[in-house]
Amino acid sequence: MALAINIRADNSSADDIERLWDQVSVFEIEPSMRKLGYRPHFTFAIYDSPEIDEKTAWSAMLEAVAGQAQIGIEFRRIRWFEGSPLVLWAEPTANDILTRLHSSISAAIDPAYCRPHYRPEAWTPHCTLGMHISDERRDDALAFARSFDRKIEVLFDVVDCVAFPPVRIISERKLLP
Repeated sequence: MALAINIRADNSSADDIERLWDQVSVFEIEPSMRKLGYRPHFTFAIYDSPEIDEKTAWSAMLEAVAGQAQIGIEFRRIRWFEGSPLVLWAEPTANDILTRLHSSISAAIDPAYCRPHYRPEAWTPHCTLGMHISDERRDDALAFARSFDRKIEVLFDVVDCVAFPPVRIISERKLLP
């Protein structure tokens, strides 16, 4: 079982991202995001190592967000991670707060314990829209991503530590308004 530390949108501002989940799900082998039973989020780190326990991960998250207010994030583009399956995600506009939080967590816990894609040299802030794009629908999914021409604003208001799979919230804290 893995541990992840995240910031999530636990309010109605996340509805537009969840609607994108539903739109993207038509390109998937099976809908991935609704199946999680977990709100739109950014993951800062994922740990599979038994050396990093819940208390250590949660302490790093709490230290990173000490005094942090809720974070408004704007999305204007849909991007993708290459691979099979292809992954579609909403790209946040430049946000120094997300980078600062990630850096703080990486300073508190040696990134060598973290999955490679979440280490400082590799991490890309992203809000996943679909994790299992079928190879047969790849071109349609990319066309959808390229045609996205909207602005979505989401308020990320809760930080947490989760175990998965399945997603189980271990600890959580609302951020200051």
